[in-house]
Amino acid sequence: MSSQHAIVPVPEEVGLLYDRLTAMDTEEVGGSLHLGYWESEDSDMPLTEAADLLTDMMADRLRLTAGARVIDVGCGLGQPAMRIAQRADVQVTGVSISRDQVARATKLAEVHGLSDRVEFQHADAMRLPFADNSFDAALAIESIFHMPDREQVFREIQRVLRPGGRLVLTDFFERAPIPADKKTAVDRCLRDFIMTLADPDDYLPMLRRAGLRCVEFLDITEQSVRPTFERMAQAGNEDLDPIFEEEADKKFSPADMVDVDEFGSLLLTARKPA
Repeated sequence: MSSQHAIVPVPEEVGLLYDRLTAMDTEEVGGSLHLGYWESEDSDMPLTEAADLLTDMMADRLRLTAGARVIDVGCGLGQPAMRIAQRADVQVTGVSISRDQVARATKLAEVHGLSDRVEFQHADAMRLPFADNSFDAALAIESIFHMPDREQVFREIQRVLRPGGRLVLTDFFERAPIPADKKTAVDRCLRDFIMTLADPDDYLPMLRRAGLRCVEFLDITEQSVRPTFERMAQAGNEDLDPIFEEEADKKFSPADMVDVDEFGSLLLTARKPA
């Protein structure tokens, strides 16, 4: 295990981080706080549209039918949940460890007239407050890396999924050992966003022990990570200044992450056996 894995996220600290992120969003439109997906290197698609494309790719893999119940684990401000509810005519329950995110997402659902199709609750993914076999599908967009124990979250998702239900998630993983000259940038990213990098060799055993079966495991690093950090770097660090209290030369910088090809992103689909 590399030193990055020594970080153990604390749910309450993650909640406070996203409270601060939520306070920065003063718009009444909501937003997707996750990476985008670009189908070609020369695409000039803005990050917001690329984030929506990744959401759509994940929704397609859930194979939803009208009226299905979906749980969004780590729902952010609710934009993916609302997008999926409209696109697939389903009911979505989003959960977040951030109370401010839940409040903002609930308000945004009201603004967009979607309160009858989406709802948001404050909850810890390690102990989901739902009965067994409550949902037809589960979504986790860049949230699993904030959890102290990925396998425990998989167990909880398996428990609340109905037989045959699908889980689709994105996660960050260590594609290769992090070189010494890139370690500082990666450590800052992990520290400031309170997350860990997964070991890809752990995924199949974790899923199996949790009672889930892997359907698809995609490395989407080239289509996702680098172009996202490039666009974040072009936008500058000013938006992040209110979040992190470190001195300027010790803060996470998107520009420092652009060439860290070892910092990977995966798109995984799993299924609860029927």
